[in-house]
Amino acid sequence: MSKGKKGKRKQKKKQNHPADYGLPPEYLISDELWQAMQQCLPPPKPKLKAGRPRMEDRQAMTAILYVLRTGLQWAALPRSLGAKSTVHDRFQAWVTEGVFERLWQQGLLSLEVMQKLNLEWQAADGSMVKAPLGGEKNRAQPYRPGQAGVQA
Repeated sequence: MSKGKKGKRKQKKKQNHPADYGLPPEYLISDELWQAMQQCLPPPKPKLKAGRPRMEDRQAMTAILYVLRTGLQWAALPRSLGAKSTVHDRFQAWVTEGVFERLWQQGLLSLEVMQKLNLEWQAADGSMVKAPLGGEKNRAQPYRPGQAGVQA
C-alpha cells in the first residue's frame, strides 16, 4: 500500500506576521509599536482554575484600541477580535493597573527624545457652567389632542 494523500495531514503554515483579525492595516499594531507597548503591560496573573486559555495581550490591545479609535460600543465589537466581555474586562483591569497612563508617558518621552514635543505653547479648554435643571416654570404646554381623556 502506498501512502497517498490520505496519509498526509495538512500542517498549518506558521505565519511570521501577527493575525489581522479581519481589520484594515491602519487598525493593527505594528511589531515595533508592540515591542514598546509590552514594556507597559503587567505580567499575566497565574490561572487558578482550568478553562479557556488567556487571550493574547496583543489581540486584547488591538481590540481595545479599535473600540477607542472608532467609537464603537463594546457590544458591537467584531467577534474576530475576541469576546466583548473578555476585551472589556482586560480594558478595565489595565485601566486599574495604570497601563494606559504608562503608555501615554512612554509616548511623551519618545516624542521628547525625537525632539517633536513642543511644551512652550499649550492650551486648555473647558466650561464650568451649571446645567439647567429644567425648563421655565410657566412655559406653554404642548398641544396633544390624542392624550386627553381617561383610558380604560
